Amino acid sequence: MFLALASLMLAMAQSPPPAPTGSPSVDPASLGPVVGQPIPLFEAHDQDGRPRDFASLAGPSGLMLVFFRSADW
Repeated sequence: MFLALASLMLAMAQSPPPAPTGSPSVDPASLGPVVGQPIPLFEAHDQDGRPRDFASLAGPSGLMLVFFRSADW
């Protein structure tokens, strides 16, 4: 859970700021990684304080990262 939250915080920190009011709207499809594009390098600490990166989390079939954005923080 902590790793997912840390990854989400990293993704949010790297996203562009919201467009000012009155600006043309942004196409959501242009935001975030593109399918098939390698993920950026990252490292986050798990609930036991151990540093984790993609290589330490991926299994033989890869890794699925799910980002769930909620208004109920």
